[in-house]
Amino acid sequence: MKLNKSIRTKASVLILFVFCCLFSGMAKANDDNNDNNDNLTIGITQFPSTFHPTINAMMAKTYILAMTRRPVTVYDKDWNLICMLCTKLPTIENGLAVREKTPNGGNGIAVTYTIQPNAIWGDGVPVTSRDIIFSWTVGRHPKSGIGGSEQFQRIYKIDAVDEKTFTLHIDRVTFDYNNIGNFNLLPEHLERIKFKEPEHYRNRTSYDTDTMNEGLYNGPYVIDKIVAGSHVVLVKNPLWWGNPPAFKKITVRVVENTAALEANLISGGIDMIAGEVGLSIDQALAFDKRHKTDFQVLYKSGLIYEHIDLNLDNPILDDVRVRRALVYSIDRSAISKQLFAGRQPVANNSINPLDEMYADNIPVLEYNPKKAAQLLADAGWTTLKQGVRQNTKSDKLILEFMTTAGNRTRELVQQVLQSQWKKQGIEVRIINQPARVFFGETLTERKYTGLGMYAWISSPENVPRTTLHSAEIPSVQNAYSGQNYPGFQNSEMDLLIDTIEIELNKDKRRQLWRRIQEIYIDEVPVIPLFFRANAFILPKWLKGVEPTGHQYPTTLWIENWSH
Repeated sequence: MKLNKSIRTKASVLILFVFCCLFSGMAKANDDNNDNNDNLTIGITQFPSTFHPTINAMMAKTYILAMTRRPVTVYDKDWNLICMLCTKLPTIENGLAVREKTPNGGNGIAVTYTIQPNAIWGDGVPVTSRDIIFSWTVGRHPKSGIGGSEQFQRIYKIDAVDEKTFTLHIDRVTFDYNNIGNFNLLPEHLERIKFKEPEHYRNRTSYDTDTMNEGLYNGPYVIDKIVAGSHVVLVKNPLWWGNPPAFKKITVRVVENTAALEANLISGGIDMIAGEVGLSIDQALAFDKRHKTDFQVLYKSGLIYEHIDLNLDNPILDDVRVRRALVYSIDRSAISKQLFAGRQPVANNSINPLDEMYADNIPVLEYNPKKAAQLLADAGWTTLKQGVRQNTKSDKLILEFMTTAGNRTRELVQQVLQSQWKKQGIEVRIINQPARVFFGETLTERKYTGLGMYAWISSPENVPRTTLHSAEIPSVQNAYSGQNYPGFQNSEMDLLIDTIEIELNKDKRRQLWRRIQEIYIDEVPVIPLFFRANAFILPKWLKGVEPTGHQYPTTLWIENWSH
């Protein structure tokens, strides 16, 4: 879509001027050197739909909770798996992981962890093996509403060796057997009573009904105040057992409109903009040019995958020819060059070339309008009336297209794609929603009818079970657990996912990964767009922020930030 540059520039200047005027009367959040102020205000673009660590995947929630909780294991900024809540990473080599036979005679593994001895919840109750066992009970219950329950299902038994040591008995030996970063710990002493009726747990959890309860948190900060849709205030956890953080109070302010977010930063309403949930790369590049002397901007590319889910229950999208035509119709290279100065490379599948399991030389679906037109004709969409294709039943080729409202870059990408599809006779109707609705309900319950654009953020060599395995399709029956929002079902993909997890030989895994990528490109359950680079816009005085490039955010190391 060709844009009128003059109109767009004038509109942007006017919007920025208005927001600067609105916020110019606000006191600057921190002075230039921040010597006399121990408060930090962070700007993000989304408000969490829930504060429960395992219900609904949303980066805004992860970003905030990372300051209040500690996972057992985590990938660090160098993409190495390390202990965070545990004392020593179990391995087969150090004897803390031992192969064993499962009750049904299969090959399993027993993995033993010890919780940090001083780790306690914010109300003074120690973090113990009881919390581990309770969290496992919740995670594996079919009606709890927990996402990614497969990781809990494969643990068939947990032994509490003592108050701080536990052994997981896993029903298979996976290549990442000691990675339990997604085993989100819940405080048994608070949540057990909420779990008396598992089918109602997702609506009764203390994380949403009593969010300011210090006992829900075991990190450097606890949540002190929440204004829904506006901001979250965190204060130091007086019972934090690790290195003391520098800031007494952190306010995470939500400004869904990215132009307004930038204006808040300039006026002093916020100190920084989070790279994980903040400005897009094009906005950051423009901002960097204008304010290089006032702020520091860090750029980090990584495992952040912008894409469009296709609801395969839609009869139009059920036809793979239509899905391929949608990809052939769009010029993703032009979008990357024109909107992102080429800094966000085109994604041909979900695996980033930075990941060692990325496969080269796989045929991809590149921009080819002629192929797109032929595929649509082959699928029966042969008649063009008033610019829209129809089939022999006079059905129109119309699809709804949704994303997060207020994200200027996503909305611009939407408009460009809408224009490119229109040239093929595909009518796309844009219907956007606030992020908390889009992620909290529309995607989770598969209420979108056509196209849904957002990003996945993953860890290195992240097996796509929850997003591509047929057992992970959210439904009423599984309390909307799982993240296979397209409803993709492919028996070979299921087998590959099941096999790759238990293949310890890296070269053999690489071949399995290659086939996964081939199916992904060929079957098109998802339209790949590009791999995002995050831009962290920070004040000059802020030190210690180290972007990771994967799903674990910078705030997991908040105690290392200083002024």
